[in-house]
Amino acid sequence: MKELLLGIDIGTSACKAAIFRRDGEAVAAASEEYKVYYPQPGYAEQDPDEWWRAVCKAVKKCIGNGAVNPSDIAGIGVDGQSWSAVAIDKQGNVLARTPIWMDNRSDSVCERLNRKIGKDAIFQVSGNPLTAQYTTGKVLWYRENRPEVYRETDKILQSNAFIVYRLTGKVSLDICQSYGWHCFDMKRGVWDDDMRKELGIPEGFLPKISPCHEVIGTVTRKAAEESGLTEGIPVVAGALDAACGTLGAGVIRNGETQEQGGQAGGVSICTDTYKADPRLILSRYVIPGYWILQGGTTGGGGVMRWLERELGDYERMRAGELGRSSLMQFNEIAAEVAPGSEGLVFLPYMSGERTPIWDPDAKGVFYGLDFSKTKGHMIRAAMEGVAYSVRHNLEAAEEAGASAKVLRAMGGSANSLLWTQIKADITGKLIEVPDSDTATTLGAVMLAGVGVGLYKDFKEAAELTVTVRRVHKPNPEVKEVYDKNYRIYLELYQNLKETMKKQKAMNIGS
Repeated sequence: MKELLLGIDIGTSACKAAIFRRDGEAVAAASEEYKVYYPQPGYAEQDPDEWWRAVCKAVKKCIGNGAVNPSDIAGIGVDGQSWSAVAIDKQGNVLARTPIWMDNRSDSVCERLNRKIGKDAIFQVSGNPLTAQYTTGKVLWYRENRPEVYRETDKILQSNAFIVYRLTGKVSLDICQSYGWHCFDMKRGVWDDDMRKELGIPEGFLPKISPCHEVIGTVTRKAAEESGLTEGIPVVAGALDAACGTLGAGVIRNGETQEQGGQAGGVSICTDTYKADPRLILSRYVIPGYWILQGGTTGGGGVMRWLERELGDYERMRAGELGRSSLMQFNEIAAEVAPGSEGLVFLPYMSGERTPIWDPDAKGVFYGLDFSKTKGHMIRAAMEGVAYSVRHNLEAAEEAGASAKVLRAMGGSANSLLWTQIKADITGKLIEVPDSDTATTLGAVMLAGVGVGLYKDFKEAAELTVTVRRVHKPNPEVKEVYDKNYRIYLELYQNLKETMKKQKAMNIGS
């Protein structure tokens, strides 16, 4: 019996491919990077064909060393970043680079629709505010600014659905990623035709909605030739990366919560009842009958990657000599600074901000710099700033009726013991860390395993594959200093948001 499963993760900075045994043991893994293009202020886009080429390279690396026979793979699951708008024509050709989740270009389009239709009316159907980051505004931006793309479009795909299409030749949309569209009825899990017409979205653009573990098709001969896979392997619909990371962290019950430490940050709270709040993000979960209430921020692990790129020359130079990566050295430098960074506070709004402030004009800020501050202060303050954003979202979720007691951390940031402890201290939550590097691709293969019958249900899949490796308890001794800085964090944005908005207007005017 075939017992290997392949997971593919379409992240913001790279794709990851990993092959797992049924018990969750990873037998091969590889990643391939691709570009984010920033052609204008507020734009952030990627080339879906570059995703596919990266997937093929990563999969070939996984099976190329002879340790894995592709004919032993029983199923494939694909997860991906949120809110893509991949326009393809009837032949499946990509018509334009897709705006990704960080892209704010459709802000004015969304403002106009909110006035015309009404924010509340849109929210009542979709369970989410209509903002520029979602798929809806991006597609309508095509209509106004790229009519040649809009005219030739046959379907709009999400990131994982595009890879599923390249693998199988079948168009799909999983129910989890459907939340990118504001004509998706979040309560009932179906399209709302009246809202679709109000928004002006062509019916033909919308694929059929499928459960995340449904088998959409099998690997075609062409895809097998390009990727090194075997023709005929079943491929399931897949899901949002945050949802697969949540599943891969072992979140399967009401109230269980994932803390995301990838390029973006945030939390995902599993709930068995509909809980919508305009400050947060609501989607259907990969497990039927559940939703996830999410806090999604632009400042996660990407903040540390930015700092390392700009300030890490010395650490990169010494990495070979010391046998420790530049990021490991950054952790050591930051650990020498006291909790609270001696009053240095960081706003992690590096590409606008999503929840809970929904402000595309928000900017990153260091407050409290003086001659006594060092690079270590800046690194630690950045870690703390990201943790404050997690706390801000948890507080909003509690006000919406979704309370998290324990966080399950995943993503690259969870490898940092210091950063994870900072998050525990600032949020006041116990944090459990499973195998953080593989949680997202593990979630994708759990979907595939349920879809092809290797697991009888999601409970069995989690019990067999997810193991907690370490636990971080909040330290009450640092609560006072973090509470004080958190209040400053909130006040800084409130005091600066109008200045941030004016700065954008001045930049546009110039």
